[in-house]
Amino acid sequence: MRPRPGALAGGEHPRRPVVPHTPKAAGDFAALLRDEKLARAFLLDLAWPAGSPFCPRCGHSKVYALSGERLRCADCKYTFHPFSGRWINNGALSAAEWLGLVALFVDECSVHQMKERLGLSYNTVYKALTAIRFAIVAHAIDARQLLGEATGLDSYLKGNRLTGGPRDMRMDTIPVYGILRRDAMVFIDLVPGFQAETLFHFHMNFHLKLIRTGNLVYTDRYKEYDALLFCGNDSLPYEIIRRYDEPPHIDASGDEFWPFALERIRRFRGISCQRFPLYLKELEFRFNNRERPIAEMLAAYLCALVPQLD
Repeated sequence: MRPRPGALAGGEHPRRPVVPHTPKAAGDFAALLRDEKLARAFLLDLAWPAGSPFCPRCGHSKVYALSGERLRCADCKYTFHPFSGRWINNGALSAAEWLGLVALFVDECSVHQMKERLGLSYNTVYKALTAIRFAIVAHAIDARQLLGEATGLDSYLKGNRLTGGPRDMRMDTIPVYGILRRDAMVFIDLVPGFQAETLFHFHMNFHLKLIRTGNLVYTDRYKEYDALLFCGNDSLPYEIIRRYDEPPHIDASGDEFWPFALERIRRFRGISCQRFPLYLKELEFRFNNRERPIAEMLAAYLCALVPQLD
């Protein structure tokens, strides 16, 4: 019997990137994009690294085959497909299309470029990219906090499916994140108990410097954080933000992460406060793995089980 499947990353762990299992036979990743059979075998190896299927609901390793690639657990009687309960099950893409999308995501192509190259609809690509970004969040060390109610990401998940939607956010519910550098790595934390309202209060009453660019608002250095930041919406009183002659710490520090992040945030366009943590953790992931090949890592993340939030 396996342990309860779908465990979240996080808990009492040192700050380090999560490196998943990748098949030794991955070889040339580009070759997988041209062969559906090879692509599917590669993804199945990621889903079942021990080489045999197991129940995504209870973790039992004794399963038997039914027709149409269905499987049934001998213990809990759950009937499932090879990718049931996994992030990759959120999207009607073939195995080769998934890997093609991963390759284009690695290259930071736009949604429009992806849909043209893959011959898919905009909505199909957008939904699949959302699954990739949720999979990245689920493998962060602070996944449990990020997928909870405080960020609003929990509202997108209905069981193991991304069939929910965003909830309304106001000044007293928009979450705040902190940028923390540790040597060559960056960590973007949810700051407990802080909302956009908190930063406006600190700005007005304690002179905490706020800088606005579009809906992105960030601060001067705060305690151990190089900056606090949030993504706002049209309900916020941006007009009260004062102008400053001196730049905030993160703009003046010369740190390589911040220009890396700002360039991409501007390129994303139209980020909502509800989806903001997905993009922040993508930036954290890209920066911390900038010297590594990440296509195989992302494929492994997609093939992981969607964590149980309760």
